[in-house]
Amino acid sequence: MLKFIENFRNDEDGAVTVDFVVLTAAIVVLGLAVGTAVSNGATGLANDIEDSLGNMDAG
Repeated sequence: MLKFIENFRNDEDGAVTVDFVVLTAAIVVLGLAVGTAVSNGATGLANDIEDSLGNMDAG
């Protein structure tokens, strides 16, 4: 039983998978944060353009 625990502790086969999952999750979260920031900025700019066009005279 002690040999099994020692082998289990020294086994690093799944470490790459864990690293990959953590890095992928970080990239997804960063992408969502950037997307939200760009979306908010684009919405604000679109509202400013709409206001400017609404205040213009037609003739």
